[in-house]
Amino acid sequence: MSQPGDAPGAAAGRVRAAIRTIPDFPRPGILFRDITPLLSDAATFRLATDEMAAPFEGAGVTHVAAIESRGFLFAAPIAQRMGVGLVPVRKLGKLPYRTEQVEYALEYGASALEVHVDAWGPGDRVLVVDDVLATGGTADAVCTLVERMGGEVVGLAFLLELAALGGAERLAGRRRHAIATY
Repeated sequence: MSQPGDAPGAAAGRVRAAIRTIPDFPRPGILFRDITPLLSDAATFRLATDEMAAPFEGAGVTHVAAIESRGFLFAAPIAQRMGVGLVPVRKLGKLPYRTEQVEYALEYGASALEVHVDAWGPGDRVLVVDDVLATGGTADAVCTLVERMGGEVVGLAFLLELAALGGAERLAGRRRHAIATY
């Protein structure tokens, strides 16, 4: 959906104004985008989740996939707004029932994500939600998981995109939307 650059309108400006930049966290040279001020401002938080959901309304979404952990914060109100189910996508070993898993590469090593085997299936249309699109590895892994289980990825919604990290390229060809790009 959106490409690098901010979403149109006042939402992008309000979101940017509510995000604090912390230099050299968690290590020197990193500019950390702290979303906690946005979360503590009810009106801006609601504006952000509404803006994340808006491009996908009318797209037949049946489930919102929430990527652990900060994706949970945004996916829950989006699922409620859309009147659809919420599916937590968790790190390995966190879910109590039988799961479907996907492994994916990290910069140094590998990780895995999982969902319950009955989270979605053929004919289900899934919106993937997370707070930040960085390298795109986690979001791409969730898309793989959705499709392997017979679901269709309708799109991906993010609060922020860190353009220099190349996540958009990794998700090329998929409908995606980010409110603000850094």
